[in-house]
Amino acid sequence: MLVPLLYLQRGLHREIQAIFLILTRRANITMVLFSLLFFPGVFIHELSHFLMAKLLFVPTGNVSLIPKTIPNGRLRLGYVEVSKTDILRDSLIGMAPLIAGGLFISYAAIYRLNLLPLWDALRAANFSLFWTGLATLPSLPDFPLWFYLTFAVSSTMLPSESDRNAWLPLTGVTIFLIAIAAFAGADVWMLKTLAPPMNIFFRSVATIFGLSAAVHGILVLPLMLIHKFLTRVTGLDIG
Repeated sequence: MLVPLLYLQRGLHREIQAIFLILTRRANITMVLFSLLFFPGVFIHELSHFLMAKLLFVPTGNVSLIPKTIPNGRLRLGYVEVSKTDILRDSLIGMAPLIAGGLFISYAAIYRLNLLPLWDALRAANFSLFWTGLATLPSLPDFPLWFYLTFAVSSTMLPSESDRNAWLPLTGVTIFLIAIAAFAGADVWMLKTLAPPMNIFFRSVATIFGLSAAVHGILVLPLMLIHKFLTRVTGLDIG
């Protein structure tokens, strides 16, 4: 579920930036509009870093929610300066946006947008039920607000490259400890004790990614059509 989410997210961001750039013809205005569109998600992303660092007693520095182009040509929508610490706390701080974003999406998508039946229908390839449920979404209370917030948060909840710096060494240590435990004869105990909760955990994460991908998938085609329409009307396109 992570792969389609990443693919749809990047494609959707590209379409949004193209639309803004064709309409404004100014890169700086496009950057401001893009950052404003995703501000709720960026706010939750950076706030989760800050709160997790405070919870783990890790010193923090400057906090910014102002967009800025960084040297590799990418757009940084915000940041929190956090002191380096051990790999466990660094990993938890880097993972904080995914935890906070996942909790928000779970609440919004399941209880406010009722997307879980749509997700189940899509997984079961029951497309008639999926399209029927999709058509009823606009009638839900406060649908535009919750759909927008779900989109904005799910588009910004994935940890950045700098957030993932400590994940590789932590993963290595974890695999090493599991290998030692298995070598010591604890493999049967681990399968019986750890496998069921881990299975529930990964299924929950897959559902969150799937719901996020579904929200992006609903938006990507209309935005592509808007992009094509603007290109035809203005004669401009983004390479």
